Amino acid sequence: MSRAYADTVALVTGATDGHGRALAERLAGLGMTVHIHGRSEEKLARAVQEIALATDNERVFPHRADFARLAEVRALAEEIAALDALHLLVDNAGIGSGLPDSPEREESADGIELRFAVNYLAGFVLTERLLPLLQRSAPARIVMVASLGQAALDFEDPMLERSLYEGRRAYAQSKLAQITHAIDLTDRLGVDAGVTVNSLHPATFMPTKIVLDERGTSVDPLERGVEATLRLAVDPELDHVSGHFFDREDESRAEPQAYDPEARRKLRALSEELERKALSD
Repeated sequence: MSRAYADTVALVTGATDGHGRALAERLAGLGMTVHIHGRSEEKLARAVQEIALATDNERVFPHRADFARLAEVRALAEEIAALDALHLLVDNAGIGSGLPDSPEREESADGIELRFAVNYLAGFVLTERLLPLLQRSAPARIVMVASLGQAALDFEDPMLERSLYEGRRAYAQSKLAQITHAIDLTDRLGVDAGVTVNSLHPATFMPTKIVLDERGTSVDPLERGVEATLRLAVDPELDHVSGHFFDREDESRAEPQAYDPEARRKLRALSEELERKALSD
C-alpha cells in the first residue's frame, strides 16, 4: 500500500461491482481512507474484505443505501457528513438503459422516473448535502461518472410521462443532468472554493455487469475507465480545473443544454422540488 494519500478520505458510490469497485481498490491502494457505497450488505462486506486484502489497507468502510429511495440517500449523506473530512466524492452509482429497446417506463420508490432518480437525482441530493464537509476539507474534488450518451431534458415533460418512453433516452437525459449539475456547481461555488467539480465519460461499454447484461459484449477494458476516472480524482495538473467534461482523458464538450444557464436553473429547481416532495411524503 502506498502512503502518498494517507490523509485523503474518499467516498465512491456504486462501489461493489464493476468500475466503482475497481476504482475504490485503486484509491485504497494509494493509501486513502475509502468509504464505499452499495445496495447489498453482503456485497459491501465482500468488497471491503477483498479491497483490504488486495491493498493491505484496512481503512475501507461500507455504507448501504438504495439510490431509488431518497430517504436512504439522505441517511447516507448524514453518515458521511459526520466524518471529520471528505476530500474526494466520486458519484459513480447508476443503472443502465434497461434491456435493448425496452419501452417499459419504471419509477423509483418515490415515484420518480427510475433512471433520472438513480443516475442523477440521488447523486444531486448526496452531493448537495455533502458540500459543507467538502468545503471544510478543501482542497477537495467531486467527480461525476457520466457518459457520451446524452440527451437534452424536455422541462415540459422531464419524467417522460407523456412522450414516447425509451430506456436509452431516459438514461441519456440522466447523464446530461449529471454533467449539467457539475457545471452548475462550479458556477455556484466559484473559483476560490477549493472544491473542483468535473464529469467524464470513463470508457465505452466496459465489461461491467450493467453492460454485459444489456449488450452481452464490451468495447473498452475496465482499466481504461478506471484510469480516466483516477486521473480526475488525483492528477495534480487538474488541481484548479473545474466545470469540465472529459471523454476518457481528453477534455470534450457535452450536449449544448448543459452550458445553458437557464437550463441549469430549471434543472436545479426541478431537482429541489422532487427532493422536497419525496422527503415530505
